[in-house]
Amino acid sequence: MNATNHARRLIPAAYRPVLANRVFRRLILGFGVSYLGDGMSFVAVAWLAIELAPPASAGLWVGGAVAAYTLPGVAGALVFGRRLRRVPARKLLLADNAVRGVLLGVVPLAWMAGWLTPPVYVVLLAGSSLLHAWGSAGKYTLLAELLPAEQRLAGNTLVSSLNFAATIAGPAIAGVLVTYVSSALVLGLDALTYVFLAVLVLRTKLPESGGVSPADRAAARGGLALLRSHPELLGLLTLTWFFNFLYGPVEVALPLHVTVDLRAPGTLLGLYWMLFGIGAVLGGLAVGALQRLPLWPVTVAIVIGWGVLLMPFGFGVPTGVTVVCFALGGAIYGPFVALSVTLMQTKSPPEHLAAMLAARSAVLLTASPLGTALGGPLTTALGPQATLGGSGLVTVALGVIACVLLLVARRRQPAAA
Repeated sequence: MNATNHARRLIPAAYRPVLANRVFRRLILGFGVSYLGDGMSFVAVAWLAIELAPPASAGLWVGGAVAAYTLPGVAGALVFGRRLRRVPARKLLLADNAVRGVLLGVVPLAWMAGWLTPPVYVVLLAGSSLLHAWGSAGKYTLLAELLPAEQRLAGNTLVSSLNFAATIAGPAIAGVLVTYVSSALVLGLDALTYVFLAVLVLRTKLPESGGVSPADRAAARGGLALLRSHPELLGLLTLTWFFNFLYGPVEVALPLHVTVDLRAPGTLLGLYWMLFGIGAVLGGLAVGALQRLPLWPVTVAIVIGWGVLLMPFGFGVPTGVTVVCFALGGAIYGPFVALSVTLMQTKSPPEHLAAMLAARSAVLLTASPLGTALGGPLTTALGPQATLGGSGLVTVALGVIACVLLLVARRRQPAAA
């Protein structure tokens, strides 16, 4: 008993009531398994595209596959808005998991039957991601319905921490599996993780939907108008969008850098992403300390720091150097989301915060997928090394421009925080 009490005291007080919730513990188990599958697919989606595509057009197909795994979710969020906005959170989550599990499960079956061509592969990935934005909305709405207001921050933090942890374990496992088994079978494992989550949700008694809404139905539309009336917040959203957009080509260029430039196995790609994930977790844990610093300068410094650590890829430095840079880049990149959201929470009028955050989410949903889609043609035209280094250089330029604009704004308003 003393050992149990001692273990409980080691858990921060904010998380104790959340972890005491039996339903939350069951859900977080399912989310963790699903995140692990996504972490494995992070490597496998690009690797299978490389295996299926003709060498001359590998960059285009990798970019298309990675974009198809995410970008159709934007279309799904817009096309199905009127039909799905009234659907309970539980059904949204189940629908996304069912679609994702079935279509990703077809990938290894088509591969074993010899029917899996690059176009078929991209279509299956695109279909699997069509409801993913709604599934994510259903997940966080479900958490809001399950947890009282004072526990939601702790619950969301635990779920997001699992997602970061999956970027450590998932790519490491996938790097071994794509090298010694098959990248198609890795996607089959990812499909099973979605089936596991769906079954767990079906077998769990959850609260009735209807009491909590993530935002007013007109929030995205009204929030954009509100953001336009607050130049500082509009500037933050613009910076965040371009930062995520410039990250997109990295997901295409890095696997091609490993296979084409370095002629290395998938284990190296897994190592890159595993160390990035470790860095992101450690960086995220440091957010508490970073919050004591001025939020705007730290946010801009993260943009510049991430770009600086990508630039060595473009100079052909030894692989060990780029591995270290990518790990340090993860530590810098990790806290960005929390800091940018905190900055918006600090600067937004309290009565408009929900609408502004809803608008922020809708706009940012397009950034990384569009950057990923651009990564294919860029990698084909410039090569993987130049694409990685160029992404870093332009990201540094973005941070410098933001720094200059911040200094100009503060000179005009010396009293601003």
